[in-house]
Amino acid sequence: MYAVLETALGYHYKDQRLLTRALSHSSHANEVYKNNLLSYERLEFLGDSILGFVTAEFLYHKFPMKQEGELTRIRAELVCEKNLSAVAEQIHLGDYLLLGHGEAQGGGRHRSGILCDVMESLIAAAYLDSGFEEAKGIITRLILPKLQDLAKNHDYKTELQELIQQKKDQHLNYEVLNESGPDHCKEFLVRVCLNGKEIGRATGTSKKRAEQAAASHALEALRK
Repeated sequence: MYAVLETALGYHYKDQRLLTRALSHSSHANEVYKNNLLSYERLEFLGDSILGFVTAEFLYHKFPMKQEGELTRIRAELVCEKNLSAVAEQIHLGDYLLLGHGEAQGGGRHRSGILCDVMESLIAAAYLDSGFEEAKGIITRLILPKLQDLAKNHDYKTELQELIQQKKDQHLNYEVLNESGPDHCKEFLVRVCLNGKEIGRATGTSKKRAEQAAASHALEALRK
């Protein structure tokens, strides 16, 4: 019944009752079992903690030069409702949700809050079924790769500006050092300076991309 979902997760549940519970919304549990404790909510509670730990451990080792506050911010973005529900949509999780009649009619299969919660409950169910490494495997395969998408969309220029504004009389400026290549395939070399001193440089296929990359390098240098 759930073979396609298990393939997408990369894990087969030995105890299918755990999987069923992980997919059971409270509306379904109340309608069918008359017992809210048979919904995914307790599993979600456990899964949230497992996801938080695995993500924290991953970021701790991946970014040895980042401070606590920055690691906390990245973790929050990585495990936020928007990100987890996007992963759930990617594996068509909504098709497998067990919902009460009203919730199903109201669009519950695509409600981001529900999809996010069920992703966490599936992680907990794998943990209870086979242990920590299997739960970690789901997170590693499906959620941690989203870090690349976060990096692409992150505004490093704003982050750098906020960092240097913590002190008075600080001035940032970006300078194009070189522009090469044909019009359809330009490459820009940009540096960013703090009070006239270079703190980062990078290349990009547009001035905007090069400036963002230079700001990222500058942030790493300043945090060292």
